[in-house]
Amino acid sequence: MIRRKGKSVSFDAMVKFFMQTYQIPTKRDVEKILNRLDRLETLVAQAASGVAIRRRAAARLAAGSATDLVLEAIRRSRNGMTFADIQAKTGFVDKKIRNILFRLYKLGKIKRQGRGLYVAA
Repeated sequence: MIRRKGKSVSFDAMVKFFMQTYQIPTKRDVEKILNRLDRLETLVAQAASGVAIRRRAAARLAAGSATDLVLEAIRRSRNGMTFADIQAKTGFVDKKIRNILFRLYKLGKIKRQGRGLYVAA
């Protein structure tokens, strides 16, 4: 009986089959994971800086309400305060400051001296 030779399998194909079968990660897989880790580390660092700002704001809230803090900051300023100044002083997010300024304006406790400039009434 004559044996027929089948197509020979290359060494690369055997290695590839072995790695897929036993789920061994390739260099490309490891690089993808490392890139994801780098992105996650940067996000964690950014979130950590945001947490510090929120903690400072929470400590200030213990002294009074958020509205009181914003109003007091505006009163202490001689020439009025801009939106960015209020945000830096209180550490509150944009939306919260906008709501507080709107409320204080409607109550007549502050005046708008110009675009984005607020003074105590």
